[in-house]
Amino acid sequence: MTQLFPPMPLAEWRDTKETLHRFAQVVGKIRLAASIRRNHWWNVPFHLTGRGITTRPMGQADGNPVFTIDFDFVDHQLVVAALDGRASSFPLYGQSVASFHDRTLAALDALGVRTEIRIPRPFDLPDSARLFSEDTEHARYDPVQAHRYWCVLSQVALVLEEFAARFSGKASPVHHFWHTFDIAHTRFSERRVEQPPENDPVTREAYSREVVSFGFWFGDESFAEPAFYSYTTPEPAGLAGEPLAPAPARWVERGNSHLAVLRYDDARAEGDPRAAVLAFYESAYRAGAGRAGWDLDGLACPGGITDPQLHRP
Repeated sequence: MTQLFPPMPLAEWRDTKETLHRFAQVVGKIRLAASIRRNHWWNVPFHLTGRGITTRPMGQADGNPVFTIDFDFVDHQLVVAALDGRASSFPLYGQSVASFHDRTLAALDALGVRTEIRIPRPFDLPDSARLFSEDTEHARYDPVQAHRYWCVLSQVALVLEEFAARFSGKASPVHHFWHTFDIAHTRFSERRVEQPPENDPVTREAYSREVVSFGFWFGDESFAEPAFYSYTTPEPAGLAGEPLAPAPARWVERGNSHLAVLRYDDARAEGDPRAAVLAFYESAYRAGAGRAGWDLDGLACPGGITDPQLHRP
């Protein structure tokens, strides 16, 4: 896995992805229940480790011991660990969503963690009416494909970290959302957004400020291939007329708005894929933030440095 952006066609690992996505939602909903709430849901996503993804430490404030839940995509284990050194683990392969759900809760119970998944069903997936504990349909876990998913996720995360370093305003961490199964970084203005009252609580909190967001997803039913993306919310007038780089990048209609998209395979075909993705994110940022009237020069952070004195030779 030393190759930057190895092939990742959705068709080759769709069954594993659908199972793993639901595994992630089980653990993500535990994270939602046991963590301190942060603005724009920043407490909810996973972060990457040297072996997989982690919830980060949680508990304590709710009376539970401090604990973490980690997906290890090297040894293909789910690891539940407490601050006192106790741990419980089980294999990711050979599990249905139902057995994964039950074994995860049993591992927590063994460590004295008492928490409840408030809505123990998938979020925004076709089987959202079915309990995790009853899902024996999704039971495919290919370790080779799961490892590749983590490697691609890690590579994209570092490109997003490099891009994130160029901005000095309020910005999210680079984090992996379990509900949409994408990895993202978001830049914020302080401009408040008046939202329609019918918007759901997730949307209201996520987009309470004007944002330009950047990320990568592995493909789904609506866009059946992996791709890098960016969007601006609220969308400023004329956004889809702005140029994007590199040449294969394009604007895609998404309801009443537009998504900037660079297909993963198009990025891979570029002479320097990393530079192509950085150019894509930068062009999408300048399109969205420029149209929205952000102070592009004032928010710039070349080389991750904000002090002009440190930029002098």
